[in-house]
Amino acid sequence: MTVITFSDSRAETFRGEIRSWLEATIPDRWRYARERLTPEEARQFQQQWDHLLYEGGYAGLAWPAEYGGRDLGPIEELIYYQESARANAPDGFGRIGRVLAGPTIIACGTAEQQATYLPRILDGSEIWCQGFSEPGAGSDLAAVSTTAKRVEGGYLVNGQKIWTSFAQYSRRCLMLARSSEGPRHHNLTFLLLDMRQPGVDVRPIRQISGDEEFSEVFFTDVFVPEVDRVGREGEGWQVAMTVLTNERGTTEAGTRLVEITAQVDTLTSCCASGDRHRARAASLRERNDLLRWHVLRATEEKAAGEDWFRSGSTLKVIWSELLQACGRLGVESGCARHRDYWRHHYLNARAASIYSGTNEIQRNIITDRVLRVPR
Repeated sequence: MTVITFSDSRAETFRGEIRSWLEATIPDRWRYARERLTPEEARQFQQQWDHLLYEGGYAGLAWPAEYGGRDLGPIEELIYYQESARANAPDGFGRIGRVLAGPTIIACGTAEQQATYLPRILDGSEIWCQGFSEPGAGSDLAAVSTTAKRVEGGYLVNGQKIWTSFAQYSRRCLMLARSSEGPRHHNLTFLLLDMRQPGVDVRPIRQISGDEEFSEVFFTDVFVPEVDRVGREGEGWQVAMTVLTNERGTTEAGTRLVEITAQVDTLTSCCASGDRHRARAASLRERNDLLRWHVLRATEEKAAGEDWFRSGSTLKVIWSELLQACGRLGVESGCARHRDYWRHHYLNARAASIYSGTNEIQRNIITDRVLRVPR
């Protein structure tokens, strides 16, 4: 893989390629009338987008070529997400598969698992979800109580997961379960669970905004064959850390940066442009510039093979709290033109400091592993 930087002419060439492809590919109905789509029509557009990404060669930019990717790096991947966000491209249902499941199977899975699952993740034919959080084990992931009991040929899974995105549409689930009563962090096993079998009960959760992105999922004697275990029994925590590194990585922060930049632009040019809110809008612009600097630095560190892990917690705290601050100012501005947007965004953003690891936990990680403050 050839490493480039954001200032490299090749990065701008790639950006131009992405812009041209998006302009030619985003369906007109999505581009101009998506607010009038029914939930079912929007879902169909998202699933169609997964196939278009694959056909266009953009479904696995940073995946190795041997697994169907383009062997590019994190900078090109970030450029893609920046441009797709600017163009308001659909967010396909295959995101969890491409960003979390696929890279984890590439890094930790067997050759059989790679051959079985990676092609179907790339072409969008199988949707994946992530079975980590539980009612009693959200921030404390090591305390999961869902069990995976050893039986002949595999495991029987029993328990409950919650806040599981896209569960009602998914065929497969990245599952972390307790497989023994051994020491903490050494009693967990990582499984690839088939969601289309008896014993899986998916119950969508209606959010305060009216959306139903998440679900709670109940498992009753659900069988997972041993060939669908990732890593050794008891090594689930190490595999889960691979997932979380990707979940809190530069790609997520980069897409949030584009979203927040658009919100700050709207605030400063319209909603908060008057004397009453001008100073607060300017402060948000400064915080947005700080986020941009952190994202670019972390992405170039990752591309150069340097230690960028410590950036993940910092980025997550910055973008989630900035996202919420934009929503607060948007609602308080009373802008009639953007009132509905800000109401929906404000309600959705309340969860931003909770998902992908609560900000309280992220601050603990920053204190312990970045600042190395003595306990």
